[in-house]
Amino acid sequence: MKYLSQFGLLAFLFLFTACQASPENQTTATASQKEVVPSIELPNERGTNPGSDVSEEEKASPNTTSHEPTPTATPKVSSPAAVKVPTTSRASSIEAIPTPKAKEENKTSPIITPTTIPEATPPSPTPTVVTPAEELPSAEVEDIIPVKEEAPAAPVAPSHDSWNTLLTQHVTSTGKVNYKGLKAKQKELEAYLKLLSDNPVQTSWSRNEKMAYWINAYNAFTVKLILDNYPLSSITNLSGGKVWDKKWIKLGGKTYSLNNIENDILRPQYKDARIHFAVNCAAKSCPPLLNRAWTASNLNTYLERQAKQFINNSQYNQLSADKVTISKIFEWYAADFGNIVTYLNKYSTTSINAKAQVGYQNYDWALNQ
Repeated sequence: MKYLSQFGLLAFLFLFTACQASPENQTTATASQKEVVPSIELPNERGTNPGSDVSEEEKASPNTTSHEPTPTATPKVSSPAAVKVPTTSRASSIEAIPTPKAKEENKTSPIITPTTIPEATPPSPTPTVVTPAEELPSAEVEDIIPVKEEAPAAPVAPSHDSWNTLLTQHVTSTGKVNYKGLKAKQKELEAYLKLLSDNPVQTSWSRNEKMAYWINAYNAFTVKLILDNYPLSSITNLSGGKVWDKKWIKLGGKTYSLNNIENDILRPQYKDARIHFAVNCAAKSCPPLLNRAWTASNLNTYLERQAKQFINNSQYNQLSADKVTISKIFEWYAADFGNIVTYLNKYSTTSINAKAQVGYQNYDWALNQ
């Protein structure tokens, strides 16, 4: 009897439970759930659900949305046709969507965080990477060896060899000139004069090179002057006796007279009285024409020799201890010689007294041939 009572109690509980699970009760429960949990729709462009039943208080105090959905709730979602996709700018941030509260007390609808469907973004084009051409390594400054441009070589003094040949062949050791023989070699003389003209004196030349150039130029152009007018008895017959003032000697870009060479260049620039024994004026009383060309190497040797030979030659000077009768050259250029007795004693083989009487010879302008 005891067991029958327990069995009957279990049967009653089973029937009661079955009644609770009947279709009618399930329908009622479903309807109640629908009433409690409203359908969730995606917000419109302004972020609100105009059809939802939300109180003003709930609108004023929206819940903070969660970025992860609650897995315990299975909300009823409207059909895809009813979903309205908002257009969202890439630059705008995702705003929080308020979630309505359940109407019934003690029943809370699950918080659903709708996922904002972003605007379709076209795939970014793959940038074309341009690989620059391999650059050659630039040479470092230290590796660059500067090429020094060589300065053009300074013009050298012209050779006087051709003039030397003419002199040794047509001038005696005493200075007599064979003008007739030189006339036959005038082309060679002209070639030498052109060489002088094309190669004027340069500042880079040595003092002796310059002096030799000017002495040779004076003598060679004087010979040309005679040959151009040969036969001739005296150089003073040319240009009305002022042949030394005529400018006709072209050297470089300038034109000179014989006086320019002697009195404007040789005498003032080199201040050497021996120059008067080197230049020749084609006259018998003039210091003899050297039968060698002047060069930088023989300049001092021949200047000394010419001075000594001229001063001790009785044809030009008569010297004694108490009286001297000397060339007009010592009178015309007295400033260059200073005390004449002192200068004569420097080269004279005769000792001349300091107070010796000094006189000058007449000058013979006949041609030195």
